Amino acid sequence: MSRRHRRALVVGWSSVVHGEATAGDVLSMRAVEAALLEAGVGVDLAWSPVMAAAPGAGGVELSAADPADYTDLVWACGPLHGRAVAEVAARFSGLRRSAVGVSVVDDDDEGPCAFDLVLARDAPGRPAVRDLAAGPAAALARDLPVVAGTSSSSSSTGPKPTASPSSPGGPEAGVVGVYLAPGQAEYGARRRHDEVTQALGEQLNASPHARLALDTRLDPRGWRDPSTPAEVLALLRRCDAVVTMRLHGLVLALAAGVPAVAVDPVAGGGKVTAQAAAWGWPALLSAEELLGGGPGPLGGLHARLAWATGEQGRAAARRAAAEAPAAGREQLQALVSAVLA
Repeated sequence: MSRRHRRALVVGWSSVVHGEATAGDVLSMRAVEAALLEAGVGVDLAWSPVMAAAPGAGGVELSAADPADYTDLVWACGPLHGRAVAEVAARFSGLRRSAVGVSVVDDDDEGPCAFDLVLARDAPGRPAVRDLAAGPAAALARDLPVVAGTSSSSSSTGPKPTASPSSPGGPEAGVVGVYLAPGQAEYGARRRHDEVTQALGEQLNASPHARLALDTRLDPRGWRDPSTPAEVLALLRRCDAVVTMRLHGLVLALAAGVPAVAVDPVAGGGKVTAQAAAWGWPALLSAEELLGGGPGPLGGLHARLAWATGEQGRAAARRAAAEAPAAGREQLQALVSAVLA
């Protein structure tokens, strides 16, 4: 079949009625859309009823998408796990079904088993790759105004003063964005989310920095939550650093050149640890380290946050931002090859 007769429906957790739409999900879907369009493949993005109302959404509601209009179904981003994923794949069972940029916790789960091709960002026994959202996020971040005094506007010379434990709340204190994560059922008995959230809150409360609660989740129905990835990045870029239990809190921060402390709430390490490894990002705190404590009054968190808000962390974040546009390129090329085959 020629390229012009190929048409893909791109779906994800932002497409299903009870899914959790996040900036990372939407940006990953956009990355897939761009790669397929560049290859001459027609594309529709499928949204839940809520996300279909988001500014600039375009595309179609998943419930209205007719399988007869497409040759391919592509699931982008998020955990490829559970009944919702399998139900979408079953509805489009007559199409070639691919998943890209996803986390696979169990190869035998009904989610991954429903797809013909799975290009995972992290999976058991396989090296992790950088998340697809980083490329579009870097492009969005470049278009945002630079805010004087923030990490993303700091030059490689002239170190920016940071707070010290001896001057809590003083003029040198920075702004640290905090991304918490819900239970993530796909990890089963390895989940430590409640304990990690409590311990993290206690330690952050003793930090000299101002803390700003952030979220990657999108909801266009009210003013309290961001509606678009650009809004998420606009807030993030005003932080000197972030502390994040969310994979996309880490990915979007690095794409925007903002240093991060990644905290993995999954015992033994989950997708946050995998993504930190894919970026070679050193400021990672495991659930075991956070809950078991470490040296100093703030344990391991304080040392990592001091690194992140210092010149070494800012320089590392700038390097990550420079590399972000290429994130996921090999996976997208493999997807395009499969769709055109």
